[in-house]
Amino acid sequence: MEYLELIGAIMVLLGAVVLLLAGIGLLRMPDSYNRIQVGTKASTGGVALILLGMALIIPSWFGKLFTILIFVMLTNPISSHVLMRAAHKAGHPMTDKTVVDALKKDEEDQKNKDNGTV
Repeated sequence: MEYLELIGAIMVLLGAVVLLLAGIGLLRMPDSYNRIQVGTKASTGGVALILLGMALIIPSWFGKLFTILIFVMLTNPISSHVLMRAAHKAGHPMTDKTVVDALKKDEEDQKNKDNGTV
């Protein structure tokens, strides 16, 4: 039993480190689109490590923690995607280093399709 608790504690610590690195990454990214990507990926991974670690420390909570983990893994990417699309639609600028704006091209293609000019 002690080994599971030790492994769980290490996973919780690793999850906290991932979240710390995500916080630092948020400060270093050049625009909102990159920041939300870093925040989403790292927070999903960090929270997953923490929840799985807690499930090893307290096995009786596994069902509840696994349910929370599934919920986070489903909703976090979807919510960040919605936020990115809203920022793009509002005209939030991208960094000068951005090479391709695939969403803009998709929106133009959809507009042309709706107008019948394709």
